[in-house]
Amino acid sequence: MIGAVNMLVAAGATAAIYLFLIAGLRLVGRRQLGQLTVLDLVVVLVLGSAVETAMIHGDTSLPVGLVSAATLLILNRLLSLLLLRSRRFRHLVNGGPTLLVNHGAVLDEHLVRAGMTEADLVEALRARGFAGPQGVRAAVLETDGSVSVVPEAP
Repeated sequence: MIGAVNMLVAAGATAAIYLFLIAGLRLVGRRQLGQLTVLDLVVVLVLGSAVETAMIHGDTSLPVGLVSAATLLILNRLLSLLLLRSRRFRHLVNGGPTLLVNHGAVLDEHLVRAGMTEADLVEALRARGFAGPQGVRAAVLETDGSVSVVPEAP
């Protein structure tokens, strides 16, 4: 049977990978994530990988796979609670909204920071009924990757 030290090593490695992926995905950007939050995506990716070994190799790696899965679920729950309680930590992990259009003017520097092209922005505006930035009071890249649009007042 797998020893307690191996279980602790598996839990520690799983926790390190989890935190690394959250930080890495936060740095890469959120535009591609769509409606998934960074935490959702990390849990789905790593949880699948953690239990994959246990499913393929059977008895010897089953305890390690279960420890990895449990570690991910516990870390996800603890991180979710921390996100609910700390505005500063929530902003660190999820970021904040990014203004892309201000009174019809595209903010190119903000587009670059968000990892978007002007074509991406125009596509998002078209999806919300606008031909382009004209007539848009504000277009905001939200933390979930969606673009919110506020029209100019008539």
